[in-house]
Amino acid sequence: MKPIDELLVAIRQCRVCEQFLEMGVNPVVRASETAELLIVGQAPGRVVHQTSIPWNDKSGDNLRNWLDMDKDVFYDTSKIAIVPMGFCYPGTGKSGDLAPRPECAPLWHSSLLTRMPKLKLILLIGQYAQKYYLKEQAKPTLTETVKNFEAYLPNYFVLPHPSPRNNIWQAKNEWFAEEVIPVLRETVQDILTKE
Repeated sequence: MKPIDELLVAIRQCRVCEQFLEMGVNPVVRASETAELLIVGQAPGRVVHQTSIPWNDKSGDNLRNWLDMDKDVFYDTSKIAIVPMGFCYPGTGKSGDLAPRPECAPLWHSSLLTRMPKLKLILLIGQYAQKYYLKEQAKPTLTETVKNFEAYLPNYFVLPHPSPRNNIWQAKNEWFAEEVIPVLRETVQDILTKE
């Protein structure tokens, strides 16, 4: 089994779905053998594609707020891995960014996970990550899945996407901020502060 650094080089050189990417290939992924927390989101947005820094946008600001985490900790690859469902920016559709390309997760995720033996928790952000990892255990809707977040612990913590587009969802579902966010913060802090 090749080391994780070699695997990351291979991922960054991947061109499997290049023909479908309007802005070209730029796989954005961060991982290390020592990571204890894995963040699985959807796919890079336009800003992330341009900067090659994951969650480097308003969604990332919201996610870090949910986690009560500053950028220094968030981007500390020795503790936190960031592996989206689709590694490249998929382009724009009629109502926002297109869905993550379906090739990435089956091609690369299991190889990455086997090289991160210290993982204690995987954040599954949005329906694409939840459906892929939870399979039939996911509820019929994202809202129901997130409402039942405790059922997926201690392995997974399920979250909606922190996009500003989801502010309406958050306003309709006040229980998320009241009940889920405090548990999220405590769970993540417990993992990152234990020696």
